[in-house]
Amino acid sequence: MTQPTTPRSVAAPRSVAAIVLAAGKGTRMKSDTHKVLHPVAGRPMLLHLLAAVGELAPAGVVVVTGAGRDQVGAAVAPFGIATALQAEQLGTGHAVRQAEGALADFDGDVLILYGDVPLVTAATMQRMLDRLRAADAPAAVVLGFRPDDPGAYGRVIADAEGGIVRMVEYKDASDADRAETLCNSGLMAVRAADLWPLLARVGNDNAAGEYYLPDIVMLAAADGRGSAVIETDAHEVAGVNSRGELAAVEAGWQARRRAAAMRDGATLVAPDTIWFAHDTILGRDVTVEPNVVFGPGVTVADGATIHAFSHLERATVGAGAEVGPYARLRPGSVLGVNAKVGNFVEVKNAVLGDGAKASHLTYLGDADIGPGANIGAGTITCNYDGFLKYRTTIGAGAFVGSNSALVAPVAIGAGAIVAAGSVITRDVEPDALALARGRQESRSGWAARFRALMQAKKAAR
Repeated sequence: MTQPTTPRSVAAPRSVAAIVLAAGKGTRMKSDTHKVLHPVAGRPMLLHLLAAVGELAPAGVVVVTGAGRDQVGAAVAPFGIATALQAEQLGTGHAVRQAEGALADFDGDVLILYGDVPLVTAATMQRMLDRLRAADAPAAVVLGFRPDDPGAYGRVIADAEGGIVRMVEYKDASDADRAETLCNSGLMAVRAADLWPLLARVGNDNAAGEYYLPDIVMLAAADGRGSAVIETDAHEVAGVNSRGELAAVEAGWQARRRAAAMRDGATLVAPDTIWFAHDTILGRDVTVEPNVVFGPGVTVADGATIHAFSHLERATVGAGAEVGPYARLRPGSVLGVNAKVGNFVEVKNAVLGDGAKASHLTYLGDADIGPGANIGAGTITCNYDGFLKYRTTIGAGAFVGSNSALVAPVAIGAGAIVAAGSVITRDVEPDALALARGRQESRSGWAARFRALMQAKKAAR
């Protein structure tokens, strides 16, 4: 996601800018984290929305902040996105006006979006812009939807062609208005040349005493200029104001993502138990068994299998590779073609070459493991001395016996064998045997004599 450092004036008269409202306190979330920074599919809601906006190559983006502005500002700063402060919460119309200074020199089309409505797609935003730019030149375009329960949403009264006859907030709506099922999502597209003059005329003579953004539609109508509504699915404009709504949006997103994964050629053995991140990539003929969690940054190539109860994050799994069951791939893990990480194996910042395997009960951190290497059960790369991390290198075709500790920095040569139970502190040359454990002794009859002695001591007490 890339954005300009600040909004800028551009020559093209119909370029686009976006205003994202994120000034609400979000008190129903009951959280120290700003509402729009709570994650859906492993990414903060606000960044979902900004990523979609970024696909339109906007000339400028302004996020309107209020409560928690430091958190929001820190979240958008890496993308060079401008912020504007709404010091008082006086309604959506008032919030949009706070961005006027940042967009003073912008003369294109403006999208008005909400940071707690995170899943609006770039395609839908483009549809709004296309309708705004149509031959009949509506003053504004409103994004409408028809929820299962219209509840307290504002209503849009429109004619058969989508021309807006009237818009009304629920608090001010009559019973007849409330019977309408077409609801106002709050998202709009307006020309900058129209937006600011119309907002300047918005008053607060209403039940809430607020400056309503939708009032610009009726003000334009009073000037003889019509506005239009287009519709989208309710899930795309679902808002988040509470933990329950956050969970519902997450659940809906996950359900749609699972369906897409199967449609694209992956097998999900128990779909409802699989958890995806926003950027998970699965190849064709990938099999995912039950209770697998994909954190952000995971790519799985064609034909790989992710066995049950595995957790992957910022990891790459090669074609035909196997992971789990009960495996954990942490950031920086890379599995080559047909590599295998088995049950209760943890990998972090390590590369397993093609055909390499660690089948069980192993920790591989900060390591480079060559093709065809075999890492025995209970092996640990000792990569941390309490202050610094060090790397382990294991050559192609090497065999590391069970219950071995490889104390980094250390290199095991190609084709070398490390005997089970060894603690390796020095490099092992290729094709050598490394044996580093105490010498075994056997003392005949010792155990029997020991038991007799201890039984006699116990009896004497």
